[in-house]
Amino acid sequence: MTLKTVGDAPGELFGDRYRIERLLGKRSGRRTYLARDLKTYKQVVIKRLIFGEDIEWEDLKLFEREAAVLRSLSHPAIPRYLDYFDLDLPSGKGFALVQAYISASSLEAHLQTRSFNESDLIALAKSVLEILIYLHDHDPPIVHRDIKPSNILLSDLPVARIGEVYLVDFGSVALPKASHTITVVGTYGYMPPEQFGGRTMPASDLYSLGATLIYWVTGQHPADLTQVDQQLQFTPLTPLSPGLTRWLQRMVQPSLSRRFTSAREALAALDLPALSAAIVQRPANSKILLKKAAQTLEIRFPPGRTNPLAVAGLAFMGLFAIAWNSFIMLWTGMALMAPLPINLVFALFSLPFWAVGIGMAGTVIFGLFGKMRLHLTEQQISQQYELFGCKRYIPRPSPRQDITRIELVERHYKKDSDGDRVEVQPQLIIWAGGQTYRFSPKVNAWLSEAEIEWLATELSDWLGLPIDRT
Repeated sequence: MTLKTVGDAPGELFGDRYRIERLLGKRSGRRTYLARDLKTYKQVVIKRLIFGEDIEWEDLKLFEREAAVLRSLSHPAIPRYLDYFDLDLPSGKGFALVQAYISASSLEAHLQTRSFNESDLIALAKSVLEILIYLHDHDPPIVHRDIKPSNILLSDLPVARIGEVYLVDFGSVALPKASHTITVVGTYGYMPPEQFGGRTMPASDLYSLGATLIYWVTGQHPADLTQVDQQLQFTPLTPLSPGLTRWLQRMVQPSLSRRFTSAREALAALDLPALSAAIVQRPANSKILLKKAAQTLEIRFPPGRTNPLAVAGLAFMGLFAIAWNSFIMLWTGMALMAPLPINLVFALFSLPFWAVGIGMAGTVIFGLFGKMRLHLTEQQISQQYELFGCKRYIPRPSPRQDITRIELVERHYKKDSDGDRVEVQPQLIIWAGGQTYRFSPKVNAWLSEAEIEWLATELSDWLGLPIDRT
C-alpha cells in the first residue's frame, strides 16, 4: 500500500499516523527522524529511504532486509519493529521503517563526557556479546556487520555504571547462508579484513566489537592506529590489565583462525580467572630462544646441557666398552679353536649389546649437541630435531586448525598399580588432532618447571587458547 504525505519537515505526517518531530541523521537518500505515533502517543524512530537519490538496488535490498530481520527479532536490547510502508514524497518514491524509540545516547557521545574504568569495559563487552549470541544463534546467523561506538546505546539514566546497553542500526545486516552479495558494507576501521572481500560470518562482529572497545580505551579511531601485519597496535596506549589486553588482541586478530570463533566463546573467555593475570615472565637464566610475530611463533631449545640420562649413558658406555673389549679378546681366542656354529652364536649374542650401545651413544650425543625447534605458523605446527645438519620431524607436522588444547600437567604424586607413591613430573602438552607435542624435564632435561610455565602462557597467548591445568 502506498501512503501519501505532503513532506518530511517537522510537523508533517508520515502515513497519516506518524508526526515528524525532528531530524536525527541523514546521508545520501536516507533520513532518520524522531516522530510521534498519533495512535499510541509514543515516540518512534522512522528510517526513510528515497529511491532515486543516488540509491541503487542493493541499497533497497539492504533496507528491505533490515525491515524483515527486525520483524523477526524480539530482544529487549534491540529496537522493536513497528511498521513498514511505502511513501510518495515530492522528492520521489520512498520507503519507511518504523521502530520503537530508545531514550539513550550512543557510546560515542558518552565517551565525550564521561569516564569509564576497566570493569565498565568488561560489563559493556558482556552486554553486547549477549546480544550477539542471540543474533548469531539464528538459522542462518544474523550478522550485524556495522558494530561501532555510534551504534551502541547506553541509557541516559543508568541503573548500573554503564546503564542498559542497546544495539541499533541493522542497515548492514547480513544472513551469511542466504546472502551471496559481494557488496562491501560497514565502517572503515571497524571492519575485519574478510569483510573487505565480501565475506561475512559471526566472527566478523567480534572484530568490530573489539575495535569499538579499543576506540574506548585509546580514544583513537582504529583506522588511525599503527598496524603490523594488519594487527592493531593498541597496547602502548592503554593501561588495561595484561589478561584483558590479550582478550582484546584475540578479538581483533586479522586471521579468522586466531580470532574467537563465536560470541559465546568470547564471553566465556571474559569470565576466566586468568583474564586479569599477567603473562608469566621468561626465567632469567633460561637459554631458550623465543621469536614471536603476528603470523609465526618459533621456540628454539639449546643443546649441550648435561642431564642425568646423559650421565647414565656415559657410564654405561664406559662399562660397556670394557666388557665388550674383554669379550672380543675371549671370542678371538676361542674362535681359533671353535667350529663355525659356535662363532655364529657369539655373533648373535653380541647384537643386543651393539643395539643398546648405539642407542645410548645417540642419546648422549644428541643431549650434548642436538637442537630442537617448535615452529608454528598460520598453516601448521611442527617439531624439528637437528643433529650435525641432519633434520627430522617428530611427530609429523599438523595443520594449525587441528590445535585444540594446551595442557599443563603440574607436578604431583599418584599411586601406581602396586600402590606405591610415585612422582609425576610436570609437562606441557599441545594437542593437535591425533598427535601430541610434549615437553617435560623428564624428556627434555634442559627444561625447568619455570620454563614450562612460561612457555605454556606464551603458547596460550599466541594461539588464543586457555591453559588446561591438570
